[in-house]
Amino acid sequence: MTRKFSFGPGALVAAAFIGPGTVTACTLAGANFGFALVWALVFATAATIILQEMTVRLGILGGAGLGEALVAPGTPAVLKWGAILLVLAALALGNAAYEAGNITGGALGLRAILGEQEGGSVQRIAALAIGLLAALVLLLGRYKTLERFLVGLVILMSLAFAGSLILVRPDIGAMIGGLRPTLPDGSLLAAMALIGTTIVPYNLFLHAVAVRERWKENTQAGLSAAIADTRVSVGLGGLISILVLSTAAASLFGAGIVINSGADMAAALEPAYGPAARVLIGAGLCAAGLSSAITAPLATAYAVCEVTGRPKSGWVFKGIALTIVFIGLGVALLGIRPIELILVAQVANGLLLPVVAAFLLITMNRKSVLGEHTNGPVRNALGVLVVMIAAFLGLRLILRAVGVWP
Repeated sequence: MTRKFSFGPGALVAAAFIGPGTVTACTLAGANFGFALVWALVFATAATIILQEMTVRLGILGGAGLGEALVAPGTPAVLKWGAILLVLAALALGNAAYEAGNITGGALGLRAILGEQEGGSVQRIAALAIGLLAALVLLLGRYKTLERFLVGLVILMSLAFAGSLILVRPDIGAMIGGLRPTLPDGSLLAAMALIGTTIVPYNLFLHAVAVRERWKENTQAGLSAAIADTRVSVGLGGLISILVLSTAAASLFGAGIVINSGADMAAALEPAYGPAARVLIGAGLCAAGLSSAITAPLATAYAVCEVTGRPKSGWVFKGIALTIVFIGLGVALLGIRPIELILVAQVANGLLLPVVAAFLLITMNRKSVLGEHTNGPVRNALGVLVVMIAAFLGLRLILRAVGVWP
């Protein structure tokens, strides 16, 4: 009997990487380079699926989260303590800094929906509402409730950005042409940004725990359902990114309009395509901000509790998640940008991404953890490729943070 497909933890991964930063990166790539970088998003989505499928197998077959595997007996002390410090710096510290951007991005989406100009009163009220809603969902929601809420946000983003693309009537031939890997002059950093906003370190921690919550029994049926969910959900997340890039490419490329964010695109499209374009893009941006404002604290709480041996439920867990939300909300309401904190977080994330990806690949080859379900040659080859890319992206984050790479 064929099992009916349903969205699950994979939707949390999609909701996590489709945040305001991803919407901005896709908007800028489309506005500046047209459809030329569509291939980068397809590649990034495939690489993300490869890594997330490994975490699914670790969670269901190995019965362990990635954080637990990092500090398990037998892990070298240097790697164990290094991983703990990186998790605390990259996730606890970093996500507190980035949470302000998630909340602010969602508020910008609401401002776009309402058509308010910059400097009005709505954005601060919207930021407060989004921050409090994220806190309420994390405080009161059980895992299943969180999952359903985030699935809804992913669907909302899909419909909103698909609707905006239909309004601008893109050149389908040009979109297909963007699948051919090319790098127009000056586009290397944009391509790297698209890949870097899709392959997110904290999703590796979040996903392994989430699949164990959803499929508690170690069964082949559960594994098959989890892998199907991962491929469809992450694939849908990649499609959302492509929709944003394509909307910007079809409407703004070559127009000479200065664009700095998704909210700018919403305002720029209204004169030509009417208020529906502004509302659709605003709704998508608002959903992106809210989804990331929930998943970033959730992933932080899971990762910190795992590496410190705390239970992944109860008030300590919720306290960590709520702390991240309220730090971000405070920064967003005050309108400050914690530059030093973000620089430290970028360096920590740059180190964490290749380390965690490499550790995940090593763990997936340990028979003591996975028995006969260890990686085969093809999965290992793909994993090595993704680890090399992660190392390059991580190096770029570090060099950019210290001012060596623009």
